Amino acid sequence: MHPKKFSETYYDPHQRIRACKITPGEYCVTNSGELIVTVLGSCVIACIRDRRRGIGGMYQFMVVNVNADQPLNQRMENMASNGMDNFINHLVGMGAEEGELEAKVFGGGNILNGMQRNNVGARSAQFLRSYLAGRNIPVLADDMLGIYPRKVYFFPETGEVLVKKLKDIKNETILQREQEYSHRLFARVLA
Repeated sequence: MHPKKFSETYYDPHQRIRACKITPGEYCVTNSGELIVTVLGSCVIACIRDRRRGIGGMYQFMVVNVNADQPLNQRMENMASNGMDNFINHLVGMGAEEGELEAKVFGGGNILNGMQRNNVGARSAQFLRSYLAGRNIPVLADDMLGIYPRKVYFFPETGEVLVKKLKDIKNETILQREQEYSHRLFARVLA
């Protein structure tokens, strides 16, 4: 499943800047000083930027573990790898230099009921670290795993990231979004 580019923005009154909000399976890239925001649980995000040019983006995804079925697990990893490739290619297409890319990674919380036994967060985090190492993209900061969802603000121009762990969530929106996304991934890998 290829990531969906997301380009709708809104004005964030707290940060006093234009912002792009992404959800599971989406990414946003920018070279115009925008903020990128997401809330995530079991998904992981890669905040990647060209440190010299201020071009950067955020991609949110997960790698679902399909029990003991090795061929399906490999297809899940291939989809995640293709998604990361497309995301990075978009950054390069905007003028980023691959040798100048750096990453900050977050998420992989163990919050999805029914998916905890499959360690979706840990599997996604392991995949992301391995993928970035294979592309020689250094990870400068991370906050991964644990049991809490996170709200993440990424400022690609400066590389600053603000992370807030959400210890008291009153609604099920994060769970619903991630469960719907995981169902779409399963449908795609089984097709």
